[in-house]
Amino acid sequence: MANATNILRNLKGDKVIWAIMFILALVSVLVVYSATGKLAYLHKDGNTEFYLLKHSATLLFGFIIAYVAYSMPYQIFMKLAPWLILISVPLLIFTMAMGVDVNSAKRWLSVPGLGLTFQTSDFAKIALVVYVAKAITVSQETIKDLQKGFFPIIIPVLLICGLIAPSDLSTAMILFATAMGMMFVGRVRLSFLVALMTGGIILFSFLVTIGNFFPDYVRVSTWINRMRNFFTDSGDNYQVIQGKMAIANGQFIGVGPGNSIQRNFLPSSYADFVYAIIGEEYGLIGASFILLIYVVLMFRITRLVTKSPKAFGSILAVGLGFMIVLQAMANMAVSVNLLPVTGLPLPLVSMGGSSIIVSATAFGMILSVSRYIEGLSSNEK
Repeated sequence: MANATNILRNLKGDKVIWAIMFILALVSVLVVYSATGKLAYLHKDGNTEFYLLKHSATLLFGFIIAYVAYSMPYQIFMKLAPWLILISVPLLIFTMAMGVDVNSAKRWLSVPGLGLTFQTSDFAKIALVVYVAKAITVSQETIKDLQKGFFPIIIPVLLICGLIAPSDLSTAMILFATAMGMMFVGRVRLSFLVALMTGGIILFSFLVTIGNFFPDYVRVSTWINRMRNFFTDSGDNYQVIQGKMAIANGQFIGVGPGNSIQRNFLPSSYADFVYAIIGEEYGLIGASFILLIYVVLMFRITRLVTKSPKAFGSILAVGLGFMIVLQAMANMAVSVNLLPVTGLPLPLVSMGGSSIIVSATAFGMILSVSRYIEGLSSNEK
């Protein structure tokens, strides 16, 4: 206990970002424990503590990874960038071919002998953000040159997003938007960004065409059904309806922790629709607080960017921030029926091993940049 207290006392970097990380983890434990009640009765003979302990252990491991990333000089990530991409591409290809099929989507690889699975696109998200940050940094002198400055950035973006999209279009779109935002911050010419957007549209059209011939590899029918259900309010809208009911039940102050009714009816109430359970149990106040937490996170990261003297640190932090916050906003928008159902978890809140570990790693890397900036400020004093 004394060692843990000393670690907390000696933590450097942005204290607000540290606080956000701890608050989200606390909310995650409370909400996931409540939302997994039905799951425990169906699969663990009513042992509700099983998923609580499992989820808490995952969060603890994520915090350890975050602390390791925070402790490392963030310049190391720049050196690792090409290797991360080289690992990501084969992993994504292997997942497409040999991945575990869950709900008609091959997003996971199983770990032999451990009975565990991990989502390879989560690893690829970190890899691509780090790579784009490095590519923009080393291309500052040629960033406005199409061949020398732009092509080395967009080819990995289109490749990684193109490999993720067939089984997980929403993640690919969030990652693509993140890369676009990073390039905008990195002073890439607007005409090049328009060209990248055009390339993304062409790639998407190509995937749709492929999906019509190979539906087992590209989930075109799922995309069409979800868009049709969203715009026409017809078809299978069970998740959306139950999510709306959960939020309506919560009203202003909520029904209270552990008192959710819709957790018994809402699929993925502990993952994709965890925000609806937050709205039911903690009401408009609690749901608004979670939204505010992610807005404050982006504000604090933007504040870091204005202080960082190094381009790589600035772009890395803002890219990781975009990735976390855009995904959070998409998850919350789905729960309140502002976007079609996507399957995106709420970062550092939803239950899910690889999602939590990647989100925690991103926080650790952001805090590594923050620690460096804080050290510079101290030296100046």
